[in-house]
Amino acid sequence: MRLYHSVQIGALSLEGNIFLAPVAGYSDRAFRSICIEQGANFTFTELVSSEAMIRNPAYNGKNNEKNPTATLLRRADNEAHYGVQLFGANPEVMGKAAAMLALWTPSTVDINAGCPVTKVVKAGAGSALMKNPAHLGRIVEAVVNSSQAHLGNVPVTVKMRSGWDAESINCRECARIAVEAGAAMITLHSRTRSQMYSGKSDWAHIADLADCIPAPVAGSGDLFSPEDAKRMLEETKCAAVMFARGAMGDPFIFTATRDLLTKGFYTTPGAGERIAAGFRQLLLLSADIGEGAACREMRKQFCAYTRGMTRGAELRNRLVHAETIAEYERILGCGV
Repeated sequence: MRLYHSVQIGALSLEGNIFLAPVAGYSDRAFRSICIEQGANFTFTELVSSEAMIRNPAYNGKNNEKNPTATLLRRADNEAHYGVQLFGANPEVMGKAAAMLALWTPSTVDINAGCPVTKVVKAGAGSALMKNPAHLGRIVEAVVNSSQAHLGNVPVTVKMRSGWDAESINCRECARIAVEAGAAMITLHSRTRSQMYSGKSDWAHIADLADCIPAPVAGSGDLFSPEDAKRMLEETKCAAVMFARGAMGDPFIFTATRDLLTKGFYTTPGAGERIAAGFRQLLLLSADIGEGAACREMRKQFCAYTRGMTRGAELRNRLVHAETIAEYERILGCGV
């Protein structure tokens, strides 16, 4: 079995099967751009509120780049394809928000049925949707209909968890209903909502979905190395792997994974290469949201980039106080 291969999501053809997950606070277009440079075959935006889209007067038919939500939606310059992830609990609102995405021409619209954080779940969205599979199906149907009417029928995908808790594992039912409603791919983070990000991801649930639904299944959860991705593909027979936390501070994981799958080996970047990638991300982010905001945001990103690095702790202690690009440059000594 070829582990690295193309993936067909509805009418969308992707040359490879190594994806970047939608990660709140991390997968902005600056980071997605770096991941594309480093071999990601497909990327998703951070989760975008459907309610915020339809209620915000800045969405008056214009792609307003100064609007925070609009910034989340912008495609990176090197993204030939990308997916926008929407979250919400109201089918009508989700459909209207999907229609508004015509301004950004996404390649897919992804429905968030997996986010476990309290503020999302309390609104009935994210993983709370799995408590009512029929309602999830109505949301998928609304977004699919909107895509057909307004987006040129781009594929609609769904990202979900295994279930609400260990006593209510219902990803098979939710996936079946979503696909019957028109979903073209299911991504499964094989933890329950009650697990949040703790404990162990149960890849058996990914294998079950890959075996029983007619749409491609992407696997997520406990992917922190190329070896993890290879093992997930072998054990679950899923169509694609989707890195989330494993890519934070390590966008090189995409090329490394592809090399492992196709050549049987890979190389790891040196400290200088990692610092240079982080600094480039800082420059890209600064162009999007301004130098001050970018410098504050990149503190946590550089904590990830410098993980395990010689003098990493010393660098992090200085970076968490950096306010300007010039300060980052002095601290990192990157000479860019």
